[in-house]
Amino acid sequence: MPVTTVSAAVHITPVAVKTFFKHYKIKGLKLTRGDAGEAATDDIFFDEGFNIVRAFIELGTNNTIESLQAFTNTHVPAPPWAAVVPITIPIPTCNAAADVLIDWFGPDDLKYVVGGHKWWQVRGLDGVDAEWITEREFLEDLDVEKTSEKKTPEKQLRWEEEMVSKMEHLETVMLYVHGDSHRYQMIRYARKSHGRLFAVNYRKAPQYPWPCPLHDVIAAYLYLTRPPPNAPHKAVPPEKIVIAGDSAGAGLCVALLTVLRDLGMAQPAGAVLISPWVDLTHSFPSVMSNAGSDIIPPYGFIHKPSETWPIQTQMSHTVTATETNPPPIPGHADEVKPSPKRDRVLDAVPQEPLPQDEVPSQASMMMLADIIESSDWVDDVNTEIGRASGIQVEPRMMTETSSGRTRFTEDYEPKPPKVLMENPDDVPLELQSQIQIYATNEQLTHPLVSPLLQASLGNFCPLYILAGDGECLVDEIVYLAHKAAHPASYPLRQGALSGSERQQDNAKRFTTPTNVHLQVFDGMPHVLTVFGYTESARYAYRSIAQFVEHVTQNTTYLGNFPFPELYKEIGLEESVHDSDSEVVKIKRSKSGRGSKPGPPWFRKKSKDESSMNEKGNEDPTTSAATGPTLLSRHRVGFAGGADAGIEEEDREEGTSSAPQKKSGVIMLRERVDIHGHVRPMEPPEEMPNLRIPPSQIGLIKEAPVRRWLLGQTMWDERFRRRSKKVLEKRKKLEEKAEKIIRHATGQGLVVNTGEGDAWAFGEQAGEGAPDGQDNVRPMAQPQGGRKSSRSVLTTTGIIDENKRYGPLDLDDENPPPSAIAKRRDTPEALALLRKCVYHTAPVTHNTVPKRKTMEVIKAMFDPSDHPVKPPPQSASEQQVQANLIPMHGLRVWDFLVGYMVRNKAKRRAKQVAAAVGNGVSGVFNGGEST
Repeated sequence: MPVTTVSAAVHITPVAVKTFFKHYKIKGLKLTRGDAGEAATDDIFFDEGFNIVRAFIELGTNNTIESLQAFTNTHVPAPPWAAVVPITIPIPTCNAAADVLIDWFGPDDLKYVVGGHKWWQVRGLDGVDAEWITEREFLEDLDVEKTSEKKTPEKQLRWEEEMVSKMEHLETVMLYVHGDSHRYQMIRYARKSHGRLFAVNYRKAPQYPWPCPLHDVIAAYLYLTRPPPNAPHKAVPPEKIVIAGDSAGAGLCVALLTVLRDLGMAQPAGAVLISPWVDLTHSFPSVMSNAGSDIIPPYGFIHKPSETWPIQTQMSHTVTATETNPPPIPGHADEVKPSPKRDRVLDAVPQEPLPQDEVPSQASMMMLADIIESSDWVDDVNTEIGRASGIQVEPRMMTETSSGRTRFTEDYEPKPPKVLMENPDDVPLELQSQIQIYATNEQLTHPLVSPLLQASLGNFCPLYILAGDGECLVDEIVYLAHKAAHPASYPLRQGALSGSERQQDNAKRFTTPTNVHLQVFDGMPHVLTVFGYTESARYAYRSIAQFVEHVTQNTTYLGNFPFPELYKEIGLEESVHDSDSEVVKIKRSKSGRGSKPGPPWFRKKSKDESSMNEKGNEDPTTSAATGPTLLSRHRVGFAGGADAGIEEEDREEGTSSAPQKKSGVIMLRERVDIHGHVRPMEPPEEMPNLRIPPSQIGLIKEAPVRRWLLGQTMWDERFRRRSKKVLEKRKKLEEKAEKIIRHATGQGLVVNTGEGDAWAFGEQAGEGAPDGQDNVRPMAQPQGGRKSSRSVLTTTGIIDENKRYGPLDLDDENPPPSAIAKRRDTPEALALLRKCVYHTAPVTHNTVPKRKTMEVIKAMFDPSDHPVKPPPQSASEQQVQANLIPMHGLRVWDFLVGYMVRNKAKRRAKQVAAAVGNGVSGVFNGGEST
């Protein structure tokens, strides 16, 4: 049964019932034993929510990835109190973002690392889906007739333009890159920060693997800062933007900051990173140790086999004992592009498979790699190689071409990564196929795939990083925060530096510490904000809003005072010193949240932001005199302080849009308990996850691979019959794709290769066709050049001048095997092909053919096609419209969260009333209890 609201309810209901009885059983045992210890699961609402979310994710692993994507990317109507405006980021902005990425990668990386510059620009939609979100009450007092400059007598504003125009007075913009979050979270961010939120529905893997998601996120940022002429909003200054994301979305935020920093582009005012996923090699211990306390499935994100994923339907067969010597050495992925060092290794060791009893142990492989690494010529180390590996190697010399590349360049292919074994005497395992959905094995250590493996995380805008101490990713998150604040203290291992000139340059260029506020929440799992009814999450929402308003509204002194928590309200104003030692007066906003927001600590709190804790006592993080300032802190990195680790320096000119930092705190390190109370984090020297040597970070290790392999083996056995059917279906779909191209050619399809020739795809193949295209014949170039504005054969389709490439333009590209841009064996790939052939063709097409009558009739009965309109695209890109069931599962979760929030608010109100009745004075502000 696919992932639907009904199947989710059937799967989750027994879990909810079981959790209810188990919860009170455990609570009774604690009372019997007199156990006074507190845990997050003591709250029945959190206990239920945690197990419900974990059960839903488990349901997703028992179904195909397409089914899960369709469920999580279903359009859910917004509640009446929210203003949600869907928009499309147009193709020209996507092209500008592509140019940014092309500039960052360079030609060599594009060819060998990415697999080309075309395939990731191919998309099914004519742009990127996105939404503007804010609270409707923020718009009610605004007259569009007065504020809109785009309305003319000739053209009335559309509904979308009118709503976006109403949001223009909200200066603060949060660009939210969601992982698997829900709309209610984004509405809450917009409400609490008194601003507007721009959510981007980027393309998802495995159909659109890296760098497709990053491409879309860059496009969203450019759309805000450099809107096209027809955009309904004005350009948003970068200093008014905060980028935010959770899980994989937060990792994309770090990658976005990297591209902006490296290219000298203006960075946003700040970034909020919620449980960022930044190490796809899973090289930190918490990936294994926290498996029982997190919502992440125990075996990782494995799925029922489908036409889309996994690439090899029996994935457990792809992890085998290694059959060759290095390269690569155990724990590492192979180099993704040729290099003289890599070619020397190829010359030094036999590349043909060896009998298993002759394959060296891991220790011997390591020794062999060290010998080759330190040697210049192969014939000088033959004796040493033989002694280390027990293998005779014939002396050979490298031969170089006139371009300086070695003879291995043209047919270069990375070898399967080897797994770092716990026992050095073991023969390493070898990964024969892609196991991560997001990227290929060789790409996992790329700094834009695993941002933790950046040479430097310095020179970024201020970061607010949140993690749960029960989540699998907590170690890498904590390490990320410290590496950003202290670039020199957490260097990248030399192996990752040596293969990239950009990485080597960045290590020297970006040495200024990034201001980081790190908070780790007790007992919380991955993406704690999902559980918005808990005290921890409520505190997190308030703190995020505080950070957003601080970095966007107080740019005059942000460079000296990057953290809002360092301030206290004294009377109606406070004096602080800016970088020129002049006194700046910070005035309280008199009109409350209905006016242009002032500094966040002066705002009146909403009704659900009580300063009373669950016991009716005043929250120690707030007071009537000081406002919501966090009093108990462990401040690491004062300039000149003993615990600074590095000396603080001024920011390099042009490397960041943030103001120059002259003095103050580099980093705040805190833990937050289950009641939302803050305490200092233990010193770095007492944290094992910060003492891991750089040489051990970013390596593929045995324990995570063994755990994944165990789960995948069970799935392979469970879905063995399904796997055979998937292979048969793929073969039929390939035949169907060939028929589509053949029919389109018969109707006049002409594709220009960009090299002066036009090619028609069809049965009549001629000599001179491009390599690998036996069904292609040359055709004369149409007179007057390429036709790029209209079809000559039909009026139902167009050639979009801005759309650069389509699925038929990728003969010279080598995308990841899961990318549907070049695939022909999935329904989604066929939908993409039909869209680009019959409806919105790229500029490389000279014609848009008309479909045959029989094809139109068949399309009427094909759920993945449409007889007239473009077929629905992959759910990894396009939102799915809700089915006949009026209540979608995501809406149900939103309702449950809202119910729990209201219930807890009522309990809090009763506790406060009881405390006041007992003589405990409450805290009031303007007649409203805070």
